[in-house]
Amino acid sequence: MERQVRERPAVPVVFAARAGPDPAVSPAQVLLNEPEEAAALYRDLSRQPALSAACLGPEVTTQYGGCYRTVHTEWTQRDLERMENIRFCRQYLVFHDADSVVFAGPAGNSVETRGELLSRESPSGTMKAVLRKAGGPGAGEEKQFLEVWEKNRKLKSFNLSALEKHGLVYEDDCFGCLSWSHSETHLLYVAEKKRPKAESFFQTKALDVSGSDDEVARLKKPDQAIKGDQFLFYEDWGENLVSKSTPVLCVLDVESGNISVLEGVPESVSPGQAFWAPGDTGVVFVGWWHEPFRLGIRFCTNRRSALYYVDLIGGKCELLSDDSLAVSSPRLSPDQCRIVYLRFPSLVPHQQCGQLCLYDWYTRVTSVVVDVVPRQLGENFSGIYCSLLPPGCWSADSQRVVFDSAQRSRQDLFAVDTQMGSVTSLTAGGSGGSWKLLTIDRDLMVAQFSTPSRPPCLKVGFLPPEGKEQAVSWVSLEEAEPIPEISWSIRVLQPPPEQEHVQYGGPHSSFVTAWMLLPAMLCKMGFAVLLVNYRGSTGFGQDSILSLPGNVGHQDVKDVQFAVEQVLQEEHFDAGRVALMGGSHGGFLSCHLIGQYPETYGACVVRNPVINIASMMGSTDIPDWCVVEAGFPYSSNCLPDLNMWGEMLHKSPIKYTPQVKTPVLLMLGQEDRRVPFKQGMEYYRALKARNVPVRLLLYPKSTHALSEVEVESDSFMNAALWLCTHLGN
Repeated sequence: MERQVRERPAVPVVFAARAGPDPAVSPAQVLLNEPEEAAALYRDLSRQPALSAACLGPEVTTQYGGCYRTVHTEWTQRDLERMENIRFCRQYLVFHDADSVVFAGPAGNSVETRGELLSRESPSGTMKAVLRKAGGPGAGEEKQFLEVWEKNRKLKSFNLSALEKHGLVYEDDCFGCLSWSHSETHLLYVAEKKRPKAESFFQTKALDVSGSDDEVARLKKPDQAIKGDQFLFYEDWGENLVSKSTPVLCVLDVESGNISVLEGVPESVSPGQAFWAPGDTGVVFVGWWHEPFRLGIRFCTNRRSALYYVDLIGGKCELLSDDSLAVSSPRLSPDQCRIVYLRFPSLVPHQQCGQLCLYDWYTRVTSVVVDVVPRQLGENFSGIYCSLLPPGCWSADSQRVVFDSAQRSRQDLFAVDTQMGSVTSLTAGGSGGSWKLLTIDRDLMVAQFSTPSRPPCLKVGFLPPEGKEQAVSWVSLEEAEPIPEISWSIRVLQPPPEQEHVQYGGPHSSFVTAWMLLPAMLCKMGFAVLLVNYRGSTGFGQDSILSLPGNVGHQDVKDVQFAVEQVLQEEHFDAGRVALMGGSHGGFLSCHLIGQYPETYGACVVRNPVINIASMMGSTDIPDWCVVEAGFPYSSNCLPDLNMWGEMLHKSPIKYTPQVKTPVLLMLGQEDRRVPFKQGMEYYRALKARNVPVRLLLYPKSTHALSEVEVESDSFMNAALWLCTHLGN
């Protein structure tokens, strides 16, 4: 296993993984524990913006023969005055020659893009499509408009809500898309299928006597409401997708304004991630199975799905990939000859090592370009660990694909030769931080770089010729200054022999050396933070992932405890001032640790923790997680027997409640569909019954991530004060 240690020279606390808990240790130094000081620190660091997207404009040749391109970037930032995440854009100019950047810099200041949900440049760069929302926050008040911009004017604006061809347009990154046809005459997007109107059996209507009975019936038939269906249940796609049930593919004719809902999509699948086929003859899309019922899809790469093509003329739908697996993010090559996409096993661990597959449009042959990597050998490539490919990922010659992926405790950029299958790192041997590719077009890459002590920086660079990939020359467009007094390092730990996994073994990782607000805040407050990449996470090969199902509550817990004990031995930390923080599975581990090792931890803070796997199965949007992680195969008609229920309970933190004596702060989102808040309530009552100090914060409109600005800021302040109170100075 690997661990990251971040600390200010004078102060420590230990913490453990995003998918694990965050243990904390502190020595005899004084912690920053005044609420006003902590709030001021949070206000300062939370102003750091985050990059969300980037696109490149067309290449322009100046009258002097030089070339330049615009880089359009989109960012998000917390606004504590408005208590919301704001979105803004900023443009940059990149002057270049054939294969290198000559000069780059910003072109004006940032501008807030309020109301924008999706945007996409046309292939030539002469037009831009924008999906915008307007209206009030109340139910039924939001309206959506699809706008087309050209040069310095809005060319078209379509009120999608008024046209009533469909429901709300999907703007998420699971199903959503906004795609220009190659001819730039049509726009493709995904929206909720229009639902029939419903009314009570006892609804009364005023009689219309202006026409004959037959005429009135004929005119009203299309919108006739269905009696008794106003409370009909519609399944949804789970956490963060509660309003999305039945997506349909929609095409807008930009000139006429006519909207068509595409026919031919199999009734058993829900379409998304669509784009125009070569020659605009049809549409390629991913279809997810929704029978016999829908499961949560957010952060779940294992949902059964396949690649399809629907012909626009005949309406015939064709299957392009194996329909027993899971696929994601198909991307068409610049020469419109090939499609690459990610492929994963179905209904196994949610996050795992994926395959990069290639479909040849004209030969109709599918090949595996990069296969699953069982185990990493030394510093070699350890496999693909990402749920989506970047929107732009092809090289100009349609031969190489560029993407980012976790590798051990870093996230690096890689180039893959689609003919040879060779994988080359573009960022190995650098300063140790993590990279994310935003887009690549005509071999000009736009990427993000950050470290645990440096917020995200925006960089551009050209993809070198094949065989010279490690010679990328990066130029900064937007630099971020390192946060002072935060140092960090990666340390490798080998589990003791008695804890080795007989079948798989090996290290595991899911935390990368990137910027994260919470650990940085804690370091600045005077804590040292340990982020434990326990066995069972991603980044070290498929075997590492497969070692955890059936061993949750044991292998992962022992890994974190082992890391904490090693740090306490190696560093000058006060072993009497150790705390835990974690959310979701990290909350699961935190609650396990204070039950299995009650003497180690002086305080615990958990966000939406898994407490009882058995009781969670019937209410979560991912019941397959409960079954698979308990060590059993999942199927949609799975009905657990006594043995399965017993194993789920045996692997749950609730089992160790009688040993707990650590003060616990619980933070729960009442709208959490992934780990329903009743899980935390179950733990709260169990601790109260045993007189364990416990405090519960219940956020009525918050979901699993507790990421809303008002909730995130409040939960951080409460967590910081809880740690300071119970660790003391």
